Amino acid sequence: MIVKPAPGLKVRHPVTKQFLPPEGIEVPEGDIFWTRAANDGDVVIESAAAATATKKAGGDAQ
Repeated sequence: MIVKPAPGLKVRHPVTKQFLPPEGIEVPEGDIFWTRAANDGDVVIESAAAATATKKAGGDAQ
């Protein structure tokens, strides 16, 4: 699953202490830390399949 910071927030990764990039990062499905952060409204969870489909549709034009 992909976790992205909620709009207007900066969220740190619990291990690296770096801010999450706006495009999000991939984390293990059902990770307890990120699930709780999503329930608190700090991050938005996107399925990895949806992220892949967005990139294939031209969402990543570099």
